[in-house]
Amino acid sequence: MDAAQAQHTPEKSETVVETSNKITSATADGSRLYASPLAKKIASDKGIDLATEKGSGDYGRIVKRDVENYTPSAPAIAPAAAAPTEQAEKQAAPVPVYVPVGEEAVEEVKNSSMRKAITRHLGDSKFTAPHFYLTIEVDMDNAKASRAQINSLPDTKVSFNDMVLKACAMALRKHPQVNTTWTDEATLYKKHIHMGVAVAVDEGLVVPVIKFADQLTLTQLGASVKDLAGRARTKKIKPNEMEGSTFTVSNLGMFGIQEFTSIINKPNSAILSVGAIEQKPVVKNGEIVVGHTMKVTLACDHRTVDGAVGAQFLQTLRAYLENPVTMLA
Repeated sequence: MDAAQAQHTPEKSETVVETSNKITSATADGSRLYASPLAKKIASDKGIDLATEKGSGDYGRIVKRDVENYTPSAPAIAPAAAAPTEQAEKQAAPVPVYVPVGEEAVEEVKNSSMRKAITRHLGDSKFTAPHFYLTIEVDMDNAKASRAQINSLPDTKVSFNDMVLKACAMALRKHPQVNTTWTDEATLYKKHIHMGVAVAVDEGLVVPVIKFADQLTLTQLGASVKDLAGRARTKKIKPNEMEGSTFTVSNLGMFGIQEFTSIINKPNSAILSVGAIEQKPVVKNGEIVVGHTMKVTLACDHRTVDGAVGAQFLQTLRAYLENPVTMLA
């Protein structure tokens, strides 16, 4: 055997060994791994993981040259996570839930004898008298001007409520059907005019009565209301000073209430609810101008006051309020 043959024989012998010897370990993906014993030994010495390599031999076998030419691959760099946008952060952020914590409490206050009497009186009226309601809007420009002139006089103080009371008393004279009381046997026409004025007190609503209201001047009406209301609030009013009304006025305008309805003060046949005076655009002489108006609502007992009668009463009331000088003539 010549030198060339001697040199070639070991290589051929190695090839045969590599072909006949197989490593039956598994690759990373779970498939069968083929490697020669020599390649395996070299890989073990160099700390090479054959499971991550691919061979150049038959059927992908890993041979000596694969191990000797092994070059570590660069580790894969995971892509950087995109920075969350402001909108995404808002959507992802948990919404805090506030759960209020407290203690339930109820205070029991015994109903006073006055409150019980008021409740019985109003309930009896509401559930026995068939109520219906009529509302009008009154131009109060002249009333404001007249009040300003009257109050410019020495020792004189008149309120809009005094003007309403005076107008009601005079209108009742012209419409006696409204100044009545219903009974099962007859309708009672009152020849006198006793004006009830609703006053709010701590325990409810009381109605002091101004006797013969149609005979009093504006200033006399104002003085009477102030006296009775003051004594009602301090519980110094006498029982007989809250009896005998023939018509009632309830005014919530000072509280900013624009319009409301009231329960008739039995045995009256009607009650007038007075709202606040409002500044608003109005039409005068075909032009839009700034004006002052007030809404009033008449609650009527349909047993004694028909719709037409109530409407006529309100027309007369409006005429007096829109032309206050007629109440002074």
